Amino acid sequence: MRLRRKHKSPPVLSHEFIIQNHVDVVSCLVMSLLMGVVFEATTKNAIIFVAVQYNVTYTIDDSNEQFHFYDYGPKDIATIFFYMLIAINLHAVIQENILDKINRRLHLSKTKHSKFNESGHLAFFSLFSFIWGSSILNAEEFAMDLTSLWTEYPHCRMLFQVKFFYICQIAYWLHALPELYFQKIQKEDIPRQLCYICLYIIHISGAYILNFQRLGLILMVPHYLVEFIFHASTCLFYFSDENKQKGIGCLATVCLTQAWMMWKFINFQLKKYREHVNNQIPKKKITNTKKKRTNQEPNRENCVNGAAKVEGEASPRIRKSKPV
Repeated sequence: MRLRRKHKSPPVLSHEFIIQNHVDVVSCLVMSLLMGVVFEATTKNAIIFVAVQYNVTYTIDDSNEQFHFYDYGPKDIATIFFYMLIAINLHAVIQENILDKINRRLHLSKTKHSKFNESGHLAFFSLFSFIWGSSILNAEEFAMDLTSLWTEYPHCRMLFQVKFFYICQIAYWLHALPELYFQKIQKEDIPRQLCYICLYIIHISGAYILNFQRLGLILMVPHYLVEFIFHASTCLFYFSDENKQKGIGCLATVCLTQAWMMWKFINFQLKKYREHVNNQIPKKKITNTKKKRTNQEPNRENCVNGAAKVEGEASPRIRKSKPV
């Protein structure tokens, strides 16, 4: 009988060791920061990583009612770092418990395996961000009152859920950078992924720092809905079906949905245009028709020697002039 060879564990701090054990290392960092909040000696330092900072409280004298708002500052870097570690752990949970099980059943090639994982993670995150962002818009009614986007600008004060949403967004896209290394992404795919990851980080961070939080939130919600539809239908079903039947079917559904929405939009615009045209045309004044005069002036053509012809009657005789 042949003895099974034992797989040698990679050397400590080597590339393989970091890739295989990065989730455990990150989990230890998260637990150590959470434990730091428990003890009084380290609470002041550890709370910066866990809790949202820069709380500003306003109190109304008449009712003693307090309103809590949040600002941004350099301490947010520590909070973003902590939630970036949380995102790495969640990335590993989704990969091991959902995507890897699907990959084993599909037997995809290495290229499709990598793209399937990428689309799977983005589909989960897009759906989560869309639901969370929609709940914030519904609660704050930013989309209902568009004048709130520019009135009283700059909006230096944020509500808790708005600030926490932005911190989690920045943390997620920052965690995608080390994931390129942890997931062993192929070299030809790195520039493409690195491009859109950096674009997300720049635009979301810019909206957060430049006090465009409301505008950024309104733009991100429909964008994440489109991203979810794209990755869930076009990518996931495409890579899971070798005959491309499901992918073509989903593409046809998306196209028909877009055509129906365009048809509704065109009809709505035409209706508004007709109403606008009708409002521009002055209304004709309704005048009562006057009765015809009984004694109308006869036409000259029907007059002979100063006497008017009568319809159905003979014309009057012409008088002969008497000789003098």
